[in-house]
Amino acid sequence: MTGPHILVRGAGVAGMVTAVALSEQGAKVTVHDAGGRVGAGASWFAGGMLAPWCEAESAPDEVTQASLTSLDWWKTHVPDVVQAGSLVVAPPRDTPELARFGRRTSHFETIGVERIRALEPDLEDRFDKALFFPAEGHVDPRKALQALADRLVQNGGTLLSHPQADETLFDWIIDCTGVAARDVQKDLRGMRGEMVLLRCPEITLHRPIRMLHPRIPVYIVPRDNSVFMVGATMVESDDTRAITVRAITDLLNAAYTLHPAFAEAELLEANAGLRPAYPDNVPRVRRDGNRISLNGMYRHGFLLSPARAREVCDIIFGTDRA
Repeated sequence: MTGPHILVRGAGVAGMVTAVALSEQGAKVTVHDAGGRVGAGASWFAGGMLAPWCEAESAPDEVTQASLTSLDWWKTHVPDVVQAGSLVVAPPRDTPELARFGRRTSHFETIGVERIRALEPDLEDRFDKALFFPAEGHVDPRKALQALADRLVQNGGTLLSHPQADETLFDWIIDCTGVAARDVQKDLRGMRGEMVLLRCPEITLHRPIRMLHPRIPVYIVPRDNSVFMVGATMVESDDTRAITVRAITDLLNAAYTLHPAFAEAELLEANAGLRPAYPDNVPRVRRDGNRISLNGMYRHGFLLSPARAREVCDIIFGTDRA
């Protein structure tokens, strides 16, 4: 029996994870993205942190529970997933933020100078205390998205950039277009994310570092070839402009606060983008006939896409097709 023909609109993380999950169950999947390539939207600028326990600091329990298996999903679907935990630190003046973060999370160890040195030698004597979340991991979003695209093609799927696919040829339409769907879904809003990529051979980090600050918490994520992604994702704004001077300054100051070696880093890239979010910041799967929407990923795109993709698969391949 031939599987259903499915069109997935949007080749960001939600679209690509869903497309691969559907293809693994025998669907004939076509992916189309108006941007003309995989990762043309907000997913390209993501941190790629697979950190359910850290995210519990501000996310409801529903998000935490749905994301607990995401690390295992990524490890079985793309190469180079790193599971070295997450480290949360704060400058001396912001030490109360560390205690607050700890009260809102779990599955961490409170560590001191010696353990910080053992985990991250280049942060020796930079911080007196940190929170270590050993069960967490991270992935390079750009490599991961391309790996999913390759996997989809291996499974018999198709990637189209132009012309736009004819919806009448498909049994199901899956909309994963993010903020582009705001004209249809009026409860969607944009959440501005800002990031820089730095190359700094003078420092080595082995895991994502979250730097707490009352106004703009940031994270520093190591990638290959001495490259670091520095980002902030909690800017309540749907401003579509390029990254601002203030944002770049804040991110670079945060990197310098983590380690002065970043003062000599090479600035490779500076970008801003809009993540889609619903009022409660919880991603949702919605169905209307043969059309399904997966949207509102907020800051949980890489963390929650596997669980939400399973929901889409359950709708299409489940026993209840009403």
